[in-house]
Amino acid sequence: MVEDAPQRILDMMGALTFRRSVVAVLSLLLAAAKVNGKPKIVPLDCNKTCLCASNIISCSNASLSQVPSPLPSKTAVLDLSFNSITHLYHKWAPENLGSLQSLILRNNGLYFLSTEAFVHVTNLTYLDLSFNNLRQLDELIFEPLERLQVLVLFKNNISQIDRTAFEGLASLQRLYMSHNLISRFPLEVLKDESRLGTFRLFDVSSNRLKTLLLQDLQALGAWIKNGVYFHNNPLTCSCELYVVLAQWRIKELSSVVDFPDNHTCVIPGARQEKMLILDLDRAYLNCTAVKVLKEEAYLEQSIVLDCDTKQRKMEKRWELPENSSLSLVNGTAKILSNGNLRIGPLKAAHSGVYTCYATGDSLNETLHVTVEVFNATARGGLENLKTAYTTLVGCLISVVAVIAYLYFTPCRCPCCPGQGSEKGDPAESLRSSTASIPEAQDRTGRRGAEGGGLPYGPAGLPEENGRLNPIGEEDDEVWQEGDRKRRRSDADSVSSVCSDTPMVV
Repeated sequence: MVEDAPQRILDMMGALTFRRSVVAVLSLLLAAAKVNGKPKIVPLDCNKTCLCASNIISCSNASLSQVPSPLPSKTAVLDLSFNSITHLYHKWAPENLGSLQSLILRNNGLYFLSTEAFVHVTNLTYLDLSFNNLRQLDELIFEPLERLQVLVLFKNNISQIDRTAFEGLASLQRLYMSHNLISRFPLEVLKDESRLGTFRLFDVSSNRLKTLLLQDLQALGAWIKNGVYFHNNPLTCSCELYVVLAQWRIKELSSVVDFPDNHTCVIPGARQEKMLILDLDRAYLNCTAVKVLKEEAYLEQSIVLDCDTKQRKMEKRWELPENSSLSLVNGTAKILSNGNLRIGPLKAAHSGVYTCYATGDSLNETLHVTVEVFNATARGGLENLKTAYTTLVGCLISVVAVIAYLYFTPCRCPCCPGQGSEKGDPAESLRSSTASIPEAQDRTGRRGAEGGGLPYGPAGLPEENGRLNPIGEEDDEVWQEGDRKRRRSDADSVSSVCSDTPMVV
């Protein structure tokens, strides 16, 4: 047994070397297949794995990992759903597959799309890529599909969308992108003018949208907004969001009417509570309730009322308020080529409800627009501001003038410095007051004689300093002092003048 040990070791080394060689060869083969980019060809078997009927080929649930080949050139519908096709290379379809109109690849675990995956199937009108593992949509990925009308992408893991991913889809009518991880609203889909005439439905519900471009959404026509679905997203609550949804509800747009309880928003804060967007006028933000379509304007303005219908190319006519002086005859009201109504220059009497009646092949609509004309011009606020500013300036000038008068006017009184005695000399002040009393009495006596009554009114009425008026008393004693007469009350008057009680001038 000891002699067999070296032999066994040699055998084991040989087996190990062989295994390593096999692994190396397999690795080289796999690398070569990867470099050449040629996947394994799976032949089309219409007897066992696929069902072939005329121009329809159904290989659903056939455990395929690749697209079978070759495909008949007249194939119009190809169903490859419920398989394991994880990659869609650029050569999966032959160059002569121009008749293919419907391609169904849902439930495949598909996570890779070549940028040239659709260059040979340019006549596709229906493409279903739902229930897969797609994570992003690359630049110009669908550009060759000019005739595509329906694109189904819901139930993937799409989180990144290049802004040019949907360019070239001039005939697109319906785009389903719900139940993904989208956090940016792809508004470029709705603003592409090449497809505005045919676009009908855009579903981005149940994603991760937190904000919407509300102004851009409002600018779209009602026939487009009628098919925009964005419910079940963590949108941030705001009054602007409430106004948009409330107006859509008034217009009975399908995106709101079909899912009234699924339009929720998230209240900012740590708790991240959800609430219905249409309840924001009653709770949390207390938004102003929107019950009618309303337009506000000022005097002398001209405005355009929008008859925004859920269908295009409808016949439209307007009904004006009865008390309005507007007329289609004199040009103050004019129906534009798109059915909208232009009114103006506005007057206060033009306020009221304007009604648009739209008639179509399969739908009739009636829209009411309430117009409120403010009894002021649009520049009224600026004029009021100018008036307030002028008043303020006038007040300031008046204050400055009063201060200047009080502090800078020269003093001419005898008590002022340089104008006689000192202001604080009581003797001079008393003498000046005493000398002025007889003159005042003489003038008063003359006025009383001329007027035929007492000069100070009824006797006994108090003066401003609280003392009784002695002039009207009948028992005043008069005595003579020198060359002039003096009443007994004159002393009181002198003391009153010299009292500490302030006098009101």
